[in-house]
Order: sequence, then C-alpha cells, then structure tokens
Amino acid sequence: MQQHRIIVLGAGYTGAIAAGRLARQLHREDVAITLVNAEPDFVERVRMHQLAVGQELPHRPFSEMFAGTGVELKLATVTAVDAERRTVSVTAAGGTEELEYDTLVYALGSGWNTQGVPGTAEHAHEIASRPGALRLRERLAALEAGRSVVVVGGGLTGLEAATEIAEARPDLAVTLAARGGLGDWLSDKGRQHVRKVFAGLGITALEHTAVTGVEADRITTADGGSVPAAVTVWTTGFAVHPIARATTLEVTDNGQIVVDRTMRSVSHPDVYAVGDAALAMGPGDKPLRMSCASGTPMAWQAADAIAARLTGGKIPKTPLRYFNQCISLGRREGLIQYVTADDRSVRAALTGRLAAGYKELICKGAAWGVAHPKLGFRTRPRRVVTPRPTPLRATA
Repeated sequence: MQQHRIIVLGAGYTGAIAAGRLARQLHREDVAITLVNAEPDFVERVRMHQLAVGQELPHRPFSEMFAGTGVELKLATVTAVDAERRTVSVTAAGGTEELEYDTLVYALGSGWNTQGVPGTAEHAHEIASRPGALRLRERLAALEAGRSVVVVGGGLTGLEAATEIAEARPDLAVTLAARGGLGDWLSDKGRQHVRKVFAGLGITALEHTAVTGVEADRITTADGGSVPAAVTVWTTGFAVHPIARATTLEVTDNGQIVVDRTMRSVSHPDVYAVGDAALAMGPGDKPLRMSCASGTPMAWQAADAIAARLTGGKIPKTPLRYFNQCISLGRREGLIQYVTADDRSVRAALTGRLAAGYKELICKGAAWGVAHPKLGFRTRPRRVVTPRPTPLRATA
C-alpha cells in the first residue's frame, strides 16, 4: 500500500512539534513525514534578544533531534505551494524540486513587519530571525559607549529587547518608543514593575509616540520631532510569510490561512496551518495572537486531528486558551502577567527574580519539547486506515 505523504513546511516551534507528534502517533509503514526547513538547526525565536546582545544559545541540529523518529528532514527553501495539484516547490543545494503531498502542514510562520514606515527596511534592525539578531549583535558590539539605541514598539518583544540591551550594555543610551502607554495592556502591578525596571536600567520611555520614519542616525515622529538613534531596533509586530497569499487557499487580508477548530483549512481539507501562519479562533471568538503560547497548542491540535482522521479515531480537542504572558526584563528581572482565557490581564502578576526564573523554565521547556520528539507525549502508534491519497480536485 502506498504511504500517506505528510509534508510539514517550516521547523520553528509549531512545525517541529507537529512533525514529532505525528511521528509518535502513526506507523512509519503507513506514512512518510517530510519536514522542510531552510536551516539545519532549531532556532529558539523567543531568545533572539539574548542572541543579539552576545549571549550564546544551545546548538540544536535537526539531524540529531529527529534521528530515529522516521521524520525526513529536507533542507530547502519553500518557493511556492499549489493547493490544487497538492505540490510544494522548493529550492535546495541541488536545485529546484517539486514535492507531492497528501496532507500538508503549513508552518512557515512570520517575519518582522516594517508597517510600511519609510526607511525601516534600509536602516532598522530586526530580531524576528536569527540572521537579523546576528546582524544586530555585530552592530551593537561595534557601538561605542554613549551612543543611542532606540527600540521601536512597546509590545512583548520591544520590552524584552530594550531591557536586554540596557542590561548588557549599560554604557549605551537606550530608548523605547511606544505608540501607546508603557505596558498599557498589563495590570497595575505589571505596569509598575516594568516602569521600575526601566528606571533601574536607565531606559527612556517615549510613550504615545508614533514613529513615521527611520534614518541612518535618527527616527522621526508624528509630531514632527526626531530622536537620535545610532541603532534602531524595529519590533512593531509580525508579518506572515507571503507564500500562502499566492495560493488558492482562503486567507485573511494579512495572508493568514483561515482554519477551523482542528487547524484544518476551511477551503482545502488536505491542508492544515499552525502558528503565526494561521488565523484560528480562541475563547470569546477572538483570534489567537501570534506567539509561541498560541502556536504550541495549535500544533498539538493539528497533529492529533490529522492522526485521528487517518486512523479513524476520535479527534481530541486541545484547549486553545491563555494562562499568562511571560516577559523577560533582562537576565535578573521578569514579569509573569496572569490573564483570562482570552488573553486579558487580571490583577495578579509575578515579578522580580522569581518571574525571571519562571520565564527561563518556560523557554527551556518549550525548547526541550521540540528537541526531544521521541519523548514526552506517550501514545501507541496507530495504523492508518486510509493510507491512499484522495483524488485530486479538478482545476478550473
């Protein structure tokens, strides 16, 4: 019998977790699981602010992580997806290639979002990727004492980047420019702690400041002013990978694939999307935000749904809800903001060194779960009852 071909695109947290979870649930004789990724190592994206200031991160090669699982790693860049013909075009060292799938897991994630602000692409640095973090690392290392660094964006990534840089380089003048108030989505306790840490590290907060331009040595603001910036770090959200928008898959205006409760495409039932690439609804019928906290349960749900549908089992429901927001504020300070199921802050928050330790455990736990696909989730592999692919849909 022909093996059911499962292709997973992207080996970030969500793609790697989905591939490993599928391999643990399905017999190798029945399925061929291929994980396509451009880099040979796992990237802990939630630690890119640490990499940017010179800290060394553990080396996690996929060849070791997936050894013995049956998952085939293909080092290649995805260039196109044809959802009607069920093919994926990739470019690897040996040239271009077309891969056929019966089930596709789309986990290409997101990158930085310039928001269309002039000069950002030319002059700003990003830490949404390892190459970007390494470029910023080189620039910061060459920066003389007393120079200015401006972090644009007051969300989680902006808070973590500003505090990490200020702690690692106290000789620099670090400023954070936020469109709203500093930590305005946090509880009173959370906001007060962020302000306390900023004051202790000497970080200047420019609140209610919209950045309208980036130049080589400054940023410009909506009020007509400018702020000196030898280095500008841009952290104003994420933009999804553009490939899905070029397909016949149903996507949102920003290019996210629209999925149902099981992470299955609403337009193409042989395609699943997880992580930042997907628009999934959480509690209160609110879209899940782009984050590792959202992506991990999405990957669990997709893998479990695929395995259940292939083996004729009952599809379990993974809770798609939030418990807290974990924010590192340098290596010695942290903030754990407890939230409702739909991600609204409540009064309770954990702060200080204990919160920093908690955040570190969360990061290590997430990486451990990806790096040990043979361990953790225990189940007896099930036999596929419908291993042959369904007929191709007719194209227009």
